Amino acid sequence: MRIALAADHAGFPLKEHLKAFLAIEGHEVLDLGTDSTVPVDYPAFCAAAARAVTGGDADRAIVMGGSGQGEQIAANKVRGARAALCHDLYLARLSREHNDANVLAMGARVIAPAYAEEVVRVWLATPFEGGRHVARIEQIAQIEQDNERGERR
Repeated sequence: MRIALAADHAGFPLKEHLKAFLAIEGHEVLDLGTDSTVPVDYPAFCAAAARAVTGGDADRAIVMGGSGQGEQIAANKVRGARAALCHDLYLARLSREHNDANVLAMGARVIAPAYAEEVVRVWLATPFEGGRHVARIEQIAQIEQDNERGERR
């Protein structure tokens, strides 16, 4: 699987850890930065990771910061991105099964690297359940389209 990674300075150490982990697991990694712990703003990095997925350059993306909250919000501003903040295995599994999340957000100040590996492993291995969830994903996509046209429902 092709995985895009992006982080701000707080998420940089976790990004580097997961980059090595994903390579060992046999995944192709697209590192979209940052490249150090020097303070940077996260929105552009997270949007780039989400765009890599929605544009077909990556199958999934993982974005990281201090808490993961802002990173999730930034990634979700990209049309077609469905970013989920997951710090446990249950949420990682449900984000895939029910929401077909294509971007995983995590906080490097919240989750230990070894447990982050387990969250990533579950998130990557879990398929979308489909069924009743398809209509909900389509409704989310409709909201995005309505917003682009300036419509309110």
